[in-house]
Amino acid sequence: MKRSFVAILFACAPVWSLACPASPDITEEMRALIAEANAAADERAGRAASDKMWEVWLQAPDASAQEVLDRGMRQRGNFDFVGAYESFDALVAYCPDYAEGYNQRAFTSFLREDFEAALVDLDRALALSPNHVGAQSGRALTLMNLGRREDARNQLEAALVNNPWLSERHLLADGAPLGPVGQEL
Repeated sequence: MKRSFVAILFACAPVWSLACPASPDITEEMRALIAEANAAADERAGRAASDKMWEVWLQAPDASAQEVLDRGMRQRGNFDFVGAYESFDALVAYCPDYAEGYNQRAFTSFLREDFEAALVDLDRALALSPNHVGAQSGRALTLMNLGRREDARNQLEAALVNNPWLSERHLLADGAPLGPVGQEL
């Protein structure tokens, strides 16, 4: 354990030796992409707008932060959830105003079924970027897994205002986990 901490410390040293620049203001770009998603004529066009949103969110404030973000995503993709969490933890320590760092750490916590930790990070991501559709839908899924069905439903409905093409929209259908209660199937 001590060795892995020291290894992480040295791996992240370039990140910690500098101050993270301010995250760019993506408000107008996201507003345009939300409008594009809402105007999409079909799921294909809606997914294209979603993909563009992710391209914006996944642009870290500088090269050092991008390196840590990319490493964490690779680790998570290889099911190294401990390493991924440590990378995202280093990212939020370096760039505490970068919403995507919290969102990615939350997703890693979600995959580890640490829903309480995921919720804390999702709340922070949304405080920094209130219309972050990925954090909104992730928060809905997290609340659902915590048994907070009504809160999950409300959060998912808020996410769908920003992007009606989210795959999670099906969770609101009749008979689905967040669908209407008390109706016959």
